[in-house]
Amino acid sequence: MVKKNRIIVFFIFLIAFTSVMVASSSGILKNIKLGLDLQGGFEILYEVNPAKKGQVIDEQALAATAEALDKRVNILGVSEPVIQIEGDNRIRVQLAGVEDQNEAREILSTEANLSFRDANDKLMMDGTDLKEGGAKQTFDENGKPSVSIELKSADKFKQVTQEIVNQAPNNVLVIWLDHEEGKDSFAAESQKAKPKYISAPVVNQVFSQDTVSIVGDFTVDEAKNLADILNAGALPVKLDEIYSTSVGASFGLQAMDKTVFAGVIGVLAVFLFMIFYYRFPGFIATITLTVYSYLTLLVFDWMNVVLTLPGIAALILGVGMAVDANIITYERIKEEIKVGKSIKAAFKAGNQSSFSAVTDANLTTLLASAVLFFYGTSSVKGFATSLIIGILGSFITNVYLSRWLLGLWVKSGIFNKRPGWFGVKKKEIHDISENFDTLDLPTKFDRFDFVKHRRKFFAFSGILLVAGIICLVVLRLNLGIDFTSGTRVELLADKTLNTEMVADQLEKLDLPTDDIVISGDENNMAVARFKGNLSKAEIASLKSHFTDEFGAEPNVSSVTPTVGEELAKNAMKALLIAVVGLIIFVTFRFELRMAVAAVIALLYATFFIIPFFSVTGLEVDITFIAALLTVVGYSINDTIVTFDRMRENMQRRRYLKTYEDIVDVVNTSLRQTLGRSVNTVLMVAITVIALMIFGSEAIRPFSIALLVGLIVGTYSSIFIAAQLWVEWKNKELKKKGVIKTFKEKRTYSDEPQV
Repeated sequence: MVKKNRIIVFFIFLIAFTSVMVASSSGILKNIKLGLDLQGGFEILYEVNPAKKGQVIDEQALAATAEALDKRVNILGVSEPVIQIEGDNRIRVQLAGVEDQNEAREILSTEANLSFRDANDKLMMDGTDLKEGGAKQTFDENGKPSVSIELKSADKFKQVTQEIVNQAPNNVLVIWLDHEEGKDSFAAESQKAKPKYISAPVVNQVFSQDTVSIVGDFTVDEAKNLADILNAGALPVKLDEIYSTSVGASFGLQAMDKTVFAGVIGVLAVFLFMIFYYRFPGFIATITLTVYSYLTLLVFDWMNVVLTLPGIAALILGVGMAVDANIITYERIKEEIKVGKSIKAAFKAGNQSSFSAVTDANLTTLLASAVLFFYGTSSVKGFATSLIIGILGSFITNVYLSRWLLGLWVKSGIFNKRPGWFGVKKKEIHDISENFDTLDLPTKFDRFDFVKHRRKFFAFSGILLVAGIICLVVLRLNLGIDFTSGTRVELLADKTLNTEMVADQLEKLDLPTDDIVISGDENNMAVARFKGNLSKAEIASLKSHFTDEFGAEPNVSSVTPTVGEELAKNAMKALLIAVVGLIIFVTFRFELRMAVAAVIALLYATFFIIPFFSVTGLEVDITFIAALLTVVGYSINDTIVTFDRMRENMQRRRYLKTYEDIVDVVNTSLRQTLGRSVNTVLMVAITVIALMIFGSEAIRPFSIALLVGLIVGTYSSIFIAAQLWVEWKNKELKKKGVIKTFKEKRTYSDEPQV
């Protein structure tokens, strides 16, 4: 009866979870906030500078500026904007879903310093003379749109108009918005930057009133915007735009649809492989991976995380990474079954022996993700956030939940004498009386001597390294504007494009460039790059023009040299911190020689991505850094699993007395772990390939970088990390004569007992 109860509990859980997931998934998906790269919108990074001499930019000034910007965002009616103070003098504004990006950019950056001046440019009144909230859109006596403003003092306006009348025949009262001192005439300035000059009415009589009507060449919307801006108040500082990116709604929708489709393909492929290769445990893995995906989205909802395109990519990658824990555990269970243990005993032993390797592997990726989060920009932070949540969620579901669910079936006794359900053939099982240990099991790779040819692999790796450096020096990298500064324009058309067509359209806008690349499944996308930063007026004109011509609003990104230099520095800093952190962690868990060997191997894998991009000419943008650090965190996983098995093999010996002992430890460990290493990398590679083939163009370079890193990372783990350890351990042996191995296997105190 107890046995049946365990199966009943399993199905109760399955039915309950499925019911909850079906009932709540649609609500969760609706609640999750989409980033601007998925629903359209724009992001601007402002550098905050003093508006006048002697002004200090401190925390109070930044807070006041952020509040003023928030008031202006309210004018746009954007739901849940993101306004963040960064560092000592920067403010980042993200507006997802904003309909008119040109209008939004103008409203945000307009300082709204209204001033009244005479013909000699003498200041007569300014914004401080306006009553708070006293501006409104009206119509003049001719029915033209105007702006009515209420003054604090009618007497002051009387004095101003009296003085203007006395200046006849130059009795004009010039009205400016964000006027800059030192201009020769309002007429010349009005032609250069029309939005700053409003009007210059002639004053023939003295007025004693507290209401003034501003009449200019307004449309109704322009008059309303001016009134709204004046009511929101003038900015207390000067804002300089140093970085901006905008995404058209069509781009966002297409990117999300394609990437989600790629995710479905990748995840289904992982599910099929797990069931085919690991049989019933693989089926349990698909359940826990489904739970993992659901819980991850639920946490996104609870934490109000903004989901971005890189964030979706991280979720999909997370499924491939999450299955690692299952593969490592299931391989261990299969080994225990093969030495003749019962299914129950094998299940318990396999869980216990795999926990340390699973935990170490997750912690290394978590370390790299944390570095990404602290040193990345907004889109990279979104990727890192998804990755961190995914790693934590996968550890809980694919270690604890997976073992509990599989344990219900194992402890029910239904699998007794049925090893085939675990993918083990009866002819592979040894008699328990033989006292056969898992470390003695033959493998399909026993004929390979990995250590014997290590010098050849060192030479081969060195040749590839030198060739990569030469390619990098000669061909250089195709750096995106994230690192070089400039403006990048992405075009999406409802027709097939070619270089000449795009160039002709840009010529019409007086924005010539020969840096145009056509892409897209149907050649309906194009990327044009400009060395300089386009002005707000040029961006507005470009967006309007291509929306009319091609049927979709283009994406425009601008980066100043300052930001590009900072991104490059932060990338190097993040890589250095990740490497140092990994050396410390692996030293603590294993030993210093293993730590240094592992880091050299992962740096090799990481570096190899760079010359690959140089040879192929793929563009290097900020997501490239995210790919590098992901490879840093993940490629060490195979090395960790190998080192964990090497530690076990050394414990059997207690001492390494000869060079042959060292060789035997490494060769045996590599043979025993190669199968699971290939499978774990294969699962992530499947999701990456799906992203690369079916996903959005925007993350294709990112996917390619990951795939190259995964492949080279597997190579470097086997043929560099383990082989370097052989060399260094042999030198230690020559000095000491004998090496004492690990006294005992270090384990985590919270190892689950299932």
